[in-house]
Amino acid sequence: MTAPILPIADPSARAEAARLLRAGGLVAFPTETVYGLGADATDETAVARIFEAKGRPRFNPLISHLPDTAMAFRMGVATEAARGLADAFWPGPLTLVLTRVQNCPIAWLTTAGLDSVALRVPGSDDARALLAEVGRPVAAPSANRSGRVSPTTAAHVAEELGDRIDLILDGGPCSVGVESTVIDLSHDAPRLLRPGGVPREAIEAVTGPIAAATAADPITAPGMLASHYAPSARLRLDARDRRDGEVFLDFGATRLDADADLSRSGDLVEAAAALFATLRALDQPRITAIAVAPIPDHGLGTAIRDRLARAAAPREGAHDG
Repeated sequence: MTAPILPIADPSARAEAARLLRAGGLVAFPTETVYGLGADATDETAVARIFEAKGRPRFNPLISHLPDTAMAFRMGVATEAARGLADAFWPGPLTLVLTRVQNCPIAWLTTAGLDSVALRVPGSDDARALLAEVGRPVAAPSANRSGRVSPTTAAHVAEELGDRIDLILDGGPCSVGVESTVIDLSHDAPRLLRPGGVPREAIEAVTGPIAAATAADPITAPGMLASHYAPSARLRLDARDRRDGEVFLDFGATRLDADADLSRSGDLVEAAAALFATLRALDQPRITAIAVAPIPDHGLGTAIRDRLARAAAPREGAHDG
């Protein structure tokens, strides 16, 4: 069944969209950049549905959209540079990656397990009205299947995802038509992670010179290439037994003595939702090795396996094995 399309300018349509988002649904909505596929950024399962709908092969961080600067700075640390850029370009096509505040409600799956959050206050009045009605951060990557061209009309969204989501809000063609510029302020010096709707020269007029990220930098926002959150313990994948010194991370209740289970029922959406929170719970000094049960290599299982493989890869500071 194809998702209904309603005009975002209609207050009753926004109210229905906000209700769906607060209930864990998926709603596509227009911003000035592109149409986003929205879900409650504080709800791990709702965010997992984004990855499922897009067929996204990796759990990269998602941008959380906020109705105003005040809410944004309740999620990420408001440095002097962040306030300067927010004053200059918010609302607008600029995403700021900030250190997450203590007790930040944004789900770990939204941030791919990282201690930073990617935040944007969109320039569209109707989008901000929707976000204000939701009252929570809304994670919203582009509303297209992974690897496809980003949508700039409601018709594009319907073609790509119409049978996978709950509602499409139509605001006409996007005025900017390219994704937001992403600036990382979670480190000592600002870095350009992704060029976009705000020119680099305009940003440097506020911050001074900024460096561009390289492929060796950690993924802290969409559009980047490498690195990831990983626990300090060594991971052994596709394990069916428990070796000395290991804790066992199960999937589908295969072992009665498992220390944790991503989904006892074998549900891949549930497993995706639990992935980063579970890895963090097992990231303790006393735990040096984790055996991970086999995860099916289809649907969201492919993304889960990809993230676990990256976490298991040899890295500086990892335990010898």
